[in-house]
Amino acid sequence: MISFSDVLRYLLGSFFGTIGFAWLTRVPKRAWLPSGIIAAVVYMIYWLLPQAGVSESMAVFLGSLFGSLAGHVCARRMHMINTVFLMSAIVPVVPGLGLYRMMAYLGQGQTALGADQGVRAMIIIAMTALGLVMGGFAERLIHRDGGSH
Repeated sequence: MISFSDVLRYLLGSFFGTIGFAWLTRVPKRAWLPSGIIAAVVYMIYWLLPQAGVSESMAVFLGSLFGSLAGHVCARRMHMINTVFLMSAIVPVVPGLGLYRMMAYLGQGQTALGADQGVRAMIIIAMTALGLVMGGFAERLIHRDGGSH
């Protein structure tokens, strides 16, 4: 059962974590709020869909696709480079823990567990990239004006 406190904690964690990342990478302040909102929604997609029976890799893809589309919209409306928003969109789904576990298992000589964690992390990375690319492709189909703002 999903509790309201879990949802709130994850929303706020991804929101403020992304704003902290934006601060560290010197993203303009006017992009912090939309970046945080995009990241929070991406994480909610990533977190809620597997609980509804959707595979983790598909949830990562759909979250990244949403993040890419929302990032392109924000970039167009705010007259900013879309990389600012795309970076923020993927912060919540980067498989840092999976990569860490892979290295820990490999370092302990547990090759099978390390390989399993590595494959899972690479699938998440591939689905993230695919979601971002498909969002960019869809945005270009919608705005065939050559990308002018």
